[in-house]
Amino acid sequence: MTLLDEVVIRRLGRVDYLPTVEAMRRFTRERTAASADEIWLAEHPPVYTLGQGAAPAAVANAIPVIASDRGGEITYHGPGQVVLYALIDLARRDIKVKRFVWLLGESVIELLAGRARRRSGAPGVYVDDAKVAALGIRVTRGRAYHGLALNVDMDLAPFSAIDPCGYPGLAVTQTRDLGIAGTPEQLGARLARILIEKLDHA
Repeated sequence: MTLLDEVVIRRLGRVDYLPTVEAMRRFTRERTAASADEIWLAEHPPVYTLGQGAAPAAVANAIPVIASDRGGEITYHGPGQVVLYALIDLARRDIKVKRFVWLLGESVIELLAGRARRRSGAPGVYVDDAKVAALGIRVTRGRAYHGLALNVDMDLAPFSAIDPCGYPGLAVTQTRDLGIAGTPEQLGARLARILIEKLDHA
């Protein structure tokens, strides 16, 4: 655990999805005006998660499907992907929700040295026409949790069983295939520091 500009960075390693979400809810529910913001970096065992806008889904494999309270549609988490959970008191920082989502995406774009971009009407971050990062948050009482998932060095095949983020046939990519060096741990740490800097100057 480190404290950087009053943001605690926690490296969780590989952890199950549902207990992690429950821990975020508990943290958000119990935090006070004096609580430091936190960023949690994690990998998850294979799991599909359904955002609040997603219809129930059946997949043709043995990977579990879990309903989540984040925004967005269906996505996939698995080993080799860094999931950055941003537990940020937006009200205290006077950051609007739309701006916060923009900051999350902009952090990925900066990490990828300008090679990535947004697509109009499609949430997330893309390189050419392939999605490299998914975004999805929840805000309660001005406090955000959930965050983003960046594909680093993973098996992308499970994405083919779904319409990623609700878009049929959407291609996905990862930093390894883009020639960007770094493990999920390394890229996650860099991403966290980029986000913290952006939050401090929002």
